[in-house]
Amino acid sequence: MSHSLNLEKLNNLCENTMMDNLGIEFIEVSDGKIVAKMPIDERTIQPMKRLHGGASMALAESVGSAGSMFLVDLTKFVVLGVEISGSHVNTTTEKFVFGIGTIVYRGKSSHVWEIRIEDSTGKLVSLCRLTNRIITIKKTETTTNTGQLN
Repeated sequence: MSHSLNLEKLNNLCENTMMDNLGIEFIEVSDGKIVAKMPIDERTIQPMKRLHGGASMALAESVGSAGSMFLVDLTKFVVLGVEISGSHVNTTTEKFVFGIGTIVYRGKSSHVWEIRIEDSTGKLVSLCRLTNRIITIKKTETTTNTGQLN
């Protein structure tokens, strides 16, 4: 696990980003697993007042990308999501959903994550898969502690 990142730092890095705007908060991390929570409110619903599929996908990509960030040395690598897919299988009337990411493939240059989006009762809302590319930072490039290139 990355020794330069913890939940507090990760949540602070998300200030003034889409994750912040959607109310996504990371609440648990362990080697190969990460969990975030997102409210179902005016920021994340569609006109029929149901959870928007795009908000679910944003939660899934945020969870899987952050999970990979915990698994690499952010001074040497950048994590970039390159493919995401999801099936929205249920709706919910709960106030929050939880993105539960589990790594299913951990290679040197790519990670594949399964992200289950569940409501607070444990009901499956969406099932997603994210592939991240793990890119080595070239010596001429610099990086911030977010893993993003400058």
